[in-house]
Amino acid sequence: MSASSADPKPEHTDADILLYRLQACPYCERVVRKLNDLGLDYHSRFVEPMHAERDAVKRVVGMRTVPAIIDDETGVAMAESANIVKYLEETYGEGAGDGGEN
Repeated sequence: MSASSADPKPEHTDADILLYRLQACPYCERVVRKLNDLGLDYHSRFVEPMHAERDAVKRVVGMRTVPAIIDDETGVAMAESANIVKYLEETYGEGAGDGGEN
């Protein structure tokens, strides 16, 4: 085992999105479905089940809740599944980047 195995984003992935999540969390799965629907590459980092032990998530988004994402492409870090899904749709979904034109 090497220290490099603890990297937050492994070298073998080109994913710009890092998703902090829990195993079998329905809110996390909602975000995973949206990422997959949009065909986005991402890396999952599974966190501690105990809320008080999620310091890595707190350092990133200011709270210990999951799901949380970091999007290196845009510099956005956020939590809450509804907010993340909305952000992903607006940033990467159909019509993204059209400036809100009709």
